[in-house]
Amino acid sequence: MRDPGDTSGDDAVEQLPRGYRVGGWEVTEPIASGGWATVYAGRPAEGGTDPEDVALKFLPTGGLAPRQAHKVAESARREVEFGHRNRHPRLIRLLDSVVLGEPGRPFLDGATVLVMERAAGSLRDRLGAEVTEAEGARLITEICEGLAHLHGAGWLHGDLKPDNVLLMPDGSVKLSDFGLATELTGTHAYAPPMGTFDYLPPERWKASLGEQGVRVRQSADIWALGIMIHEVFASGASPFPGATPVSRAAAAQEYAEGRAPLRMDNAVPPFWRALAADCLAPTHDDRATHTAGSLLARIHARQEADSPKEARPAVRRRGRVRAALVAVAACGAVAAVWSYAVHGSGPASPARSGEPAATLADAAGSIRVFNVEQRCGDRTDRQPECSLGLAIDPLRPYTIDNVVPTRVWHGDVLAVDCQLPRGMPIIDEAGTRSDQWFRVRLPAGSTRPTAWLPAVRTKDRPAVPPCPRPTPVR
Repeated sequence: MRDPGDTSGDDAVEQLPRGYRVGGWEVTEPIASGGWATVYAGRPAEGGTDPEDVALKFLPTGGLAPRQAHKVAESARREVEFGHRNRHPRLIRLLDSVVLGEPGRPFLDGATVLVMERAAGSLRDRLGAEVTEAEGARLITEICEGLAHLHGAGWLHGDLKPDNVLLMPDGSVKLSDFGLATELTGTHAYAPPMGTFDYLPPERWKASLGEQGVRVRQSADIWALGIMIHEVFASGASPFPGATPVSRAAAAQEYAEGRAPLRMDNAVPPFWRALAADCLAPTHDDRATHTAGSLLARIHARQEADSPKEARPAVRRRGRVRAALVAVAACGAVAAVWSYAVHGSGPASPARSGEPAATLADAAGSIRVFNVEQRCGDRTDRQPECSLGLAIDPLRPYTIDNVVPTRVWHGDVLAVDCQLPRGMPIIDEAGTRSDQWFRVRLPAGSTRPTAWLPAVRTKDRPAVPPCPRPTPVR
């Protein structure tokens, strides 16, 4: 297993001259180098039409052994695929990807260059200094927002660490470096046998390597989040003692096997200590109940409880998750992310605006889907990242195992049978909250005849009868 933080191969990296051109951008100066990649600052080339400064991430394969070259090429492919399929304010934007043709420069020939929005620094840069609880809370909240969206869309990051949490010029947080990001197949994903020692969960050290890679689950990202929560408040110190990544990994193994307690720095405030402890539960089974969505809901509930009553609506607006809907339990307890941008092929979708829905004649009425995100509500090309999920069971949190395969988009017209006034409460991207749901009919050929649309995903209020309270789906 190679730690991507290992820079032992960096002396082979060719230093690019200022002005070297990649597509519509040109190199200005190096930003960082590590693992198999080198990142340069870039600016629009003379005559270019792109207005913003960028980061240019070079992933060369020249000069590497065949196995290493394959790993780099696969990492680049993963990152490009992820960047094209996922958009969220807490994820760094992939603007373009270029494969270089440089026969005269063997090191660069065939290299993949990822063109991304440029950050001001990383969370790693902040960990050496003390962080106030308010600032630490903001940073962790925004990390959770990105992770909740990522997990809700069926992916795991695979290499979550402070170096891959970028700080933008306005101070906001964005997750980055998706070379190990993997889409779930059922409850698992398959990733290369790579990672950063300090952030690997205990079970990863015993995972077997198969033909598809190592089986990993989203709880691995939760473990890494727990390490980072501790580091944010403890000036970068890990909760596991040791002078090297290997020794700290050994200490984490001792803790996971029950041979050592979890000791956290007294600088970590009580609420965040408890949150980190849940993230650092020693086994996957113990950790699995603490999803990114449920952790985010706990943070929001605490923020609202700590705010003066008259200020609470403003707190809700500041803390909302853009491009994810957070399902909050009515009692203010555990919740999960209501985010489901389904990708790839699937069953035919319901009728678009102006088209008749096949089942409307037998239904009590019709209802039109509404997406509050302006970038999705204004478009008609039905991009996968703008698709929305329908619930199987409106009484339980809306996680990836509680959605039907059929996709819907802004403007779709659905046949509706009845309405449920008190289901799982949902908060949309604009902070609107509702616990009302509508039972809608799915097109012929769908895996289920009906599904549930939350009221925050429509502006219609059809005059339909109340639904019998459904029996929870297990």
